[in-house]
Amino acid sequence: MVVKWFHVGKIVNTHGIRGEVRVISRTDFAEERYKKGNVLYIFMENEPPVEVKVASHRVHKSFDLLTFEGYENINLVEKFKGAIIKVPESQLQPLAEGEYYFHEIIGSVVVTEDGETIGEVKEILTPGANDVWVVKRKKGSDVLIPYIEDVVKQVDVKNKMITIHVMEGLLDE
Repeated sequence: MVVKWFHVGKIVNTHGIRGEVRVISRTDFAEERYKKGNVLYIFMENEPPVEVKVASHRVHKSFDLLTFEGYENINLVEKFKGAIIKVPESQLQPLAEGEYYFHEIIGSVVVTEDGETIGEVKEILTPGANDVWVVKRKKGSDVLIPYIEDVVKQVDVKNKMITIHVMEGLLDE
């Protein structure tokens, strides 16, 4: 059986001498994903994935800082620089209604209630109160769509289609 892997983040550097690594996250739920005891997989070029168990997690500036059980020294994690952290599909938890994993939204086509195609979701920003979906248009600059009830009217994960209500100023360039 082929395992489907999901990108969690990238190890960009070490931090201190006690085996902490600095991660730029691309995960939906960092607090859940990096919970102590969770299993992650580190993918390095031309090597099989390394299974690690989270020993600690904290946020420092815009990075997630992680340590792994059995890797309590900078010399043991130095080799992880540039590696990608992933999890298998089996580790994805069911979500409540109206919640979606990033991979379910990214790549979806965004259309208005009138059926006009706006573009495709290329990334998701998580600035605070609500997520913001960055939509790449065929022409013109990207559109920022706030994931709020007044704007996002329907999300069809199966068909990768999102219907939005266009509020005044939403599509201005």
